[in-house]
Amino acid sequence: MNAPREAVVRMYAAREEIYPREITGRFASLRWACVWLTQLLFYGLPWIEMHGRQAVLFDLAGRKFHLFGLVLWPQDFIYLAALLILCAYGLFLVTAVAGRVWCGFACPQTVYTEIFLWIERQFEGARSARIRLDRQPWGLEKLARKGGKHLAWGLVAFWTGFTFVGYFTPVRTLGAEAAAFGLEPWETFWVGFYALATYGNAGWLREQVCKYMCPYARFQSAMFDRDTLVVTYDAGRGEPRGAWRSLPTDGERVGDCIDCSMCVQVCPTGIDIRNGLQYECIGCAACVDACDSVMDKVGRPRGLIRHATENALAGRLSPAQVRRSMLRPRVQVYAVVLVVLGTAMAASLALRNPLKLDVIRDRGSMGREVEDGTIENVYRLQVMNTTEAAQRLRVTAAGLAGATVVEGDEIAIDGATTRAVPVRVRIAPGAGRPGSNPIAFTVSSGDGHGLSVTEDAVFLVPR
Repeated sequence: MNAPREAVVRMYAAREEIYPREITGRFASLRWACVWLTQLLFYGLPWIEMHGRQAVLFDLAGRKFHLFGLVLWPQDFIYLAALLILCAYGLFLVTAVAGRVWCGFACPQTVYTEIFLWIERQFEGARSARIRLDRQPWGLEKLARKGGKHLAWGLVAFWTGFTFVGYFTPVRTLGAEAAAFGLEPWETFWVGFYALATYGNAGWLREQVCKYMCPYARFQSAMFDRDTLVVTYDAGRGEPRGAWRSLPTDGERVGDCIDCSMCVQVCPTGIDIRNGLQYECIGCAACVDACDSVMDKVGRPRGLIRHATENALAGRLSPAQVRRSMLRPRVQVYAVVLVVLGTAMAASLALRNPLKLDVIRDRGSMGREVEDGTIENVYRLQVMNTTEAAQRLRVTAAGLAGATVVEGDEIAIDGATTRAVPVRVRIAPGAGRPGSNPIAFTVSSGDGHGLSVTEDAVFLVPR
């Protein structure tokens, strides 16, 4: 008897190198516009100053975030949570309407891969030239081209890591430290880490990040339905594919797809969109530009590969019908929630009191009787000024008849700082009952129309 044959099941497929072909078109132009916009914002924001400091600075050591004159403290963590919720609903809305358009045009992985591919083309040439260069043996020319490319990648990666850390340490201070080789250890680590991540993800891993590391590709199916606008191939028009002929022969129908494989050659993840929607598709629409250019050359209408919905293709819906079908209940719910949350967050920020006050009793000194029989309590007021302007504040006490602040009634505090101020409050004999009495401290700018905050406390009268 023949011995049973053993089947080998490989759990990991070796990566096949992808050489995306350069393409021009409206979506390629839009993608590069997103590259310029996102990178101008990312690299430029740390260099903008307001009120004598960096306009966007996440000062972790000082426990405060500066955002164009707005100062957020740990007590304002609710705004960060609201921002994350807004981003999540925004992503749900965009995905439900237009699929992975974020991935294809504005995701950092896509943006930096586009930049690194452009650098690669400058050193190694077009797609066919890059393939030939990789296949030829190592020599002076190959070493020079590859070395120059990796050096340029490294410079972009380093500047990206430096800029990233510049959001947490003032970028001008960071530049002076780097020039003097005096970076702090944590700064050195994060510049290197972020530079290495950029170099590795955009230069080497590329499509593998989208296919294997990004969770968005895996759960996108939960946000897609048959009315989601995605990049798709019109099989009804394109099949049967083959060498295109102007007129069919022998009654044989010829589809518009000439099987040129341009859509595959330009795809950054190396898929064939003609096989249907796949989780590897990032919605960059490079195949749309490629196919449209081929259709122009063979004299056929554009749109063989286009943005469409499954229902639109199945029912041959008109553009107006497609737009109506896209405004389905889930999209409307996402939009309403997004508008309500965004409006509430904006209103909360606009109405937010820039003064914060915390009152702490001096535990080492309880209520005590001083000269003339008056009763005195000592407190520590923790005052926080979240504005960028210095403030001169007045402290008053209310709740007990004749309560007077005899020490610490005026506070001078700089912008975006906190200050602890000892305060002594006295009341006349008999003004309060023995034990605990409610009292309220008010800190205000003093003109009756400015900033003001009130915090409750207790006043102890000896029994």
